[in-house]
Amino acid sequence: MSSALERCARGLDSIVEVCGWIAAWTGLALVLVMAGNVLMRYAFNVGSVAMQELEWHLMSPLTLLCIAYTIKHEGHVRVDILYVRFPAVVRQVIDLFSAVCVVALSAIVIFLSWHYVMQSYNIGEGSPDPGGLPYRFLLKAMIPAGFVLLLLQSLAATLRAIQPFLGSGSQPASPVPADAHQ
Repeated sequence: MSSALERCARGLDSIVEVCGWIAAWTGLALVLVMAGNVLMRYAFNVGSVAMQELEWHLMSPLTLLCIAYTIKHEGHVRVDILYVRFPAVVRQVIDLFSAVCVVALSAIVIFLSWHYVMQSYNIGEGSPDPGGLPYRFLLKAMIPAGFVLLLLQSLAATLRAIQPFLGSGSQPASPVPADAHQ
């Protein structure tokens, strides 16, 4: 059972890994667009509303789609002052509780944001500015998409956090730094 849970968790991880890696490349696109906007504005005294809007259209996938990727690679901020001092079983309970809470939160955000995206799609919402970008629903769709990825990553974390309670190991679900007990 433990190996099946871990295989499923690894499958979810791989989806998050691929999507996060692809979304991370929007960072390069964002830098290039911003540099191009600055160059055009200051060197040629030319500006484009669409190119300025493209900046935050690129910021959306960069931030929302990379949340789960960051969590997967433990790049998030975590306060371990108390956590590292708890016994392994308490850390395991905290990890399981946290993962389940994030699953629930992600499901709620997906549910609530879907109407917002569909409303934008149905009215054909675009930029209110002349020369702005159309298809505002694509930008808004990053909200549920990002939380779908966070949901998948949290399900993987939940599967891993359940394993110690099924008798498949007594290691804490989250790694604890070696120098934490000093």
